[in-house]
Amino acid sequence: MAGWLLSLPCTRAEAERLSGEVPALDGLADAPVVVTHEIDEAAGLWQLDCYFTARPDAATVKRVQAEVPSTRRATALLAPLPDEDWVTLSQQGLAPVHAGRFYVHTADNRRTPPPGARPLRIDAGLAFGTGGHDTTAGCLIMLDRLACGGKRFANIADVGSGTGLLALAALHLWPGARMLASDIDPISVDVLATNARINGFPVGRARGQVTGVAAPGTNHPAIRHRAPYDLLIANILAGPLITLAPDFAAVTAPGSHLILAGLIAPQERAVLAAYRAQGFRLAARRQGGDWPCLLLVRRPRFGHRRRVRARHRSDPADASFGSW
Repeated sequence: MAGWLLSLPCTRAEAERLSGEVPALDGLADAPVVVTHEIDEAAGLWQLDCYFTARPDAATVKRVQAEVPSTRRATALLAPLPDEDWVTLSQQGLAPVHAGRFYVHTADNRRTPPPGARPLRIDAGLAFGTGGHDTTAGCLIMLDRLACGGKRFANIADVGSGTGLLALAALHLWPGARMLASDIDPISVDVLATNARINGFPVGRARGQVTGVAAPGTNHPAIRHRAPYDLLIANILAGPLITLAPDFAAVTAPGSHLILAGLIAPQERAVLAAYRAQGFRLAARRQGGDWPCLLLVRRPRFGHRRRVRARHRSDPADASFGSW
């Protein structure tokens, strides 16, 4: 698709802060795809690139500049893009990521993996989640810690799977499990199947295979049919995480583990409150930049309690369910 590119110099600290959810920009009618990258390592120069589908007006440019206070006096560069898949182009050249036992790379930037690392090729494309963001890397590390701690899971779900990276990583750690990956974007189902094939994972409904479905939250017959899950992963955004708390409780059993990511530090208290109200406790936490990754465990249930069905409060209007 054709689009517009708005570029500004920035500091490394600003680049790290802006390499993910930017609430001030996510609320725009034409929310941009935000990418930050280092342009001169020796000089410590970084750049912020915002990809828009239409030419941003002066007010939008001003809002972007407000997010980069170090270069408030700099002139923003605004240029039209050719009729290409600029979302994919914006993610090409991503450096490989070593998180836990996983080495995530694109086809264009594969290097020699560290000893003992499991390489996973995830190409940049129309679905999100290439491992480069702190939220995705944090989830990979949390999954690895669970496996190193001797945890075993037989029925796993990745809600908001994007590229399917986390689902494939979990299936590598627990190859005998049932693995279901869902995303609100139907394109992600095809992307998951492609990435599974590239990395040698079978697609199907049996144990040791990964199943992809398009659904908002848990609102899909296949998701409900496989419940309860003993491990559920959700790397989305704080708003949908809070909205989905009752639905996640309805498809998990006491003792189940829940990995939540995609929230920023100031949102953590609200997210935890929503899940504590549903009987979850915080078991572990990992901080990656401004992005915490939370491991929750559902508390045992004592006495009689009426079974609660998932009400599927999630709605596409809530926010993007795609992984980072």
